[in-house]
Amino acid sequence: MDIIDILKTDYERFPINQTYTIYASCVYFKDPLNEFRGIERYQQMINFITTWFKDIKMDLHDIHREGDTIFTEWTLNWTTPLPWRPRIAIPGRSELTLNQEDLIMSHIDYWHCSSWDVIQQHLFPRVHNNK
Repeated sequence: MDIIDILKTDYERFPINQTYTIYASCVYFKDPLNEFRGIERYQQMINFITTWFKDIKMDLHDIHREGDTIFTEWTLNWTTPLPWRPRIAIPGRSELTLNQEDLIMSHIDYWHCSSWDVIQQHLFPRVHNNK
């Protein structure tokens, strides 16, 4: 199976049953909240998401490869288990750099919103009008 097909499947079922074998053991990961190296730390981060948040959904809007880099556009949604159960949405993109074995050696996420925007979504949930 092609790495693009594997990633599409992983995004569809995120964060459950991710294919960790497509990552180099010393993978570098960075997003607005985290920065680390190693597949074990990456798995711990995914497990944290699975444990803490509810109704997690990753919508993949685009994925394509240019040379040794895969580019994705996505929106991550979840419900935070607070009494008012805010639904959070983080639009973003990823750049995944591949090594010579076609393993992901770098995974960098960029959010199309600020960390403050995410905090505000928790404090001031959006009201959905049916107009």
